[in-house]
Amino acid sequence: MLRGVAHSAKEVLTLLLARSQYCNPGLNFSSIWTEVANRSFPIHSSYTTDTTSREENKKTIECLYRLSVDIKKIRRLKEWVLLQDVAYVKEIAGILQEMGADETTVANILERCPEAILHTPAEINSQRALWQLVCQNEKQLIKLIQQFPESFFTTEYHENQKANILFFQELGLKNNIITRFLTSAPSIFYNPVEKNRNMIETLQRNYLSLGGSDANMKIWILKLLSQNPFILLNTSTTIQENLEFLQKNDFTDHEVLQLLSKLKGFIFQLNSTTMQKSMLFSKSVFKCSDQELKQLVLKCPALLYYSVPVLEERLEGLLKEGISVAQIRETPMVLELTTQIVQYRIKKLSASGYDIKSGTLESLSGTKKDFEVNYGKIQSKKERPIFNPVAPINIED
Repeated sequence: MLRGVAHSAKEVLTLLLARSQYCNPGLNFSSIWTEVANRSFPIHSSYTTDTTSREENKKTIECLYRLSVDIKKIRRLKEWVLLQDVAYVKEIAGILQEMGADETTVANILERCPEAILHTPAEINSQRALWQLVCQNEKQLIKLIQQFPESFFTTEYHENQKANILFFQELGLKNNIITRFLTSAPSIFYNPVEKNRNMIETLQRNYLSLGGSDANMKIWILKLLSQNPFILLNTSTTIQENLEFLQKNDFTDHEVLQLLSKLKGFIFQLNSTTMQKSMLFSKSVFKCSDQELKQLVLKCPALLYYSVPVLEERLEGLLKEGISVAQIRETPMVLELTTQIVQYRIKKLSASGYDIKSGTLESLSGTKKDFEVNYGKIQSKKERPIFNPVAPINIED
């Protein structure tokens, strides 16, 4: 599998041995956000999604047709909406138009979220007033509805949404952050406000117990929430267990805080078993002591939060490119990149005459912006003429 690697078979054997011991699937950090965002919550509605032995509501069809809505698309995706006895097509379209939506926008919204027509005008007007608490104006609101119709038309948790919006404002979150939560992380608003408040208090207590200061606590909490609002979907038990895991692995309180900040709270979506397997895999590959492993994790938290199969795939990809385990250990941050990104960057660097096998991996790692800056420096160095101070100067007569 690893043919063509320019390094010793010993490194390949190291990776294969690590694979055989720790290749149980774990949690992929790159999918955490999506996985949590897609968590389903029970919705209590008066309508049914059963499509058996029922006929379409002709009045609903006619109203949608007049609005230039693609009815075939609704039939294909959510036919059950067209079977409901009661719908408020004209009324909901009218509310959207009042907010500034043109005919095309209304049609687009109803095609993407046809169940919107099953809500009463009173429910939608209440939701409209609620979102106006954090939107600058109705122009911004209709734009958000067009982009995230499902989030806006989920009215079953209206009271919880309102209480949580007020709580987040009281906490100090800016309205633009709260609107981002409403659209990209709506599930956190379904919680009773008491649960979210308790979770914030748990984070605050742990921050202080780890040596954080009262003066910085609010900034730390707000930054953590802004980076990962799904932290509110966890339990106090999960938070405590994961913090204890880190402490049992000899991370100091300061280092635990450092990891929490670097991991943006995603550590609470992991579990101690997954983290243990990932650390053991890395220790086996890099052949390092517990203390050396700890320093590697602090340098590159990817060793902690990526599952064994992900780490294995990325290590294998790097080895195939002729990069040694020693190089990876020196710059472990390269493991934060997918194999595809690594291949693209190596190809680009090689075209500029940079030998990744003998050079540092610093030029390879980092964000897209970091890489482009490093690549630009390499290009400039290549194109810059070499000045020889002792070369003779030719002077024409």
